[in-house]
Amino acid sequence: MNRQAQAVVLLLVGGAVLRSSLTDMYLRYVKQGLRPFLIAAGLLLVIAAVMTLWYEFRGNKETEHDHGDSHSHEPSIAWLLVLPVFALLLVSPPALGSYAASRSGTALQQVSDFPPLPSGDPARISVLDYASRAVFDEGRSIGDRKVLLRGFVVKGTDGRPYLARMILTCCAADARPVKVGLAGQVPTDLKSDTWIEVTGRYTQKSVKDDINGETIPYLDVVDFQRVATPNEQYES
Repeated sequence: MNRQAQAVVLLLVGGAVLRSSLTDMYLRYVKQGLRPFLIAAGLLLVIAAVMTLWYEFRGNKETEHDHGDSHSHEPSIAWLLVLPVFALLLVSPPALGSYAASRSGTALQQVSDFPPLPSGDPARISVLDYASRAVFDEGRSIGDRKVLLRGFVVKGTDGRPYLARMILTCCAADARPVKVGLAGQVPTDLKSDTWIEVTGRYTQKSVKDDINGETIPYLDVVDFQRVATPNEQYES
């Protein structure tokens, strides 16, 4: 592939990075805090591509002026390498959901210090926060308060529904699920990947994940509703 083709690919990659980082699309790949770095990287790629093209076209004109004609011997098939880059611009893959969560064990890291719950009734907290308090603090930092969690439905091997969120350390490549069982007032016809919001209280009930044997805590649900898929589908 000649320099012009390389510059075009670079330009398309930079454009794809900018397109995703200037919209909510980037949230399907990386954590929210990485957005400024994505924008900067995309701009650098575009600038480098434009400068390369400018130098190449200027150099070709000078060569043609000096030698009368110029022929490129680069194989045309090399331009087919541009096609995968077009896919980055035209195709927007969905965020990881129930398919990935159902094939990975629930993932929690040991936590020893839990701050007070946020104000409000119910207290809105993350699935990860609730699961950590339920497993490592045995619900002491929750007490009798009601909490509100939002996530998507994933089915266990026995068909029972769990509330789940995918947790990112950096990007989608290291995403892992955190699961919470649903007890109490929960519909039985929930479909996988349905986004729901549940309000409930801590319960001592828990099960072991069939995949990795880790503990999945339960929430005693007192209120339930389906919600639209949020723009930011991952937790961190």
